[in-house]
Amino acid sequence: MSAGGGDAQDRVHVLRLPGTQERLRCSGCGNLTRFDVTRTRRTREFWQVGLGGEPEVGDVTRLNERVEQIACRWCGRSDAIEVVARMDVDPASDPTGTDAP
Repeated sequence: MSAGGGDAQDRVHVLRLPGTQERLRCSGCGNLTRFDVTRTRRTREFWQVGLGGEPEVGDVTRLNERVEQIACRWCGRSDAIEVVARMDVDPASDPTGTDAP
């Protein structure tokens, strides 16, 4: 989004996931609930392998994440996705004290 509150065109093509005070919206059809998110993650994992050879993943640390595409499940558009404020969220309920993802 533009800092100056620009038009809707400034808000589309956003390739980031919403924070705790935000949500996704398709400006094409109005969808607020169904999206296909394609992303690549790079992680470091602690594996503990039992005597039978089956690994159990313990701690997982996300090193990097890149959102490649967000598409509306209803109309299929990926060029009309925007991040908007959630009106139903109480800012005091955020346990991190921030609205960053």
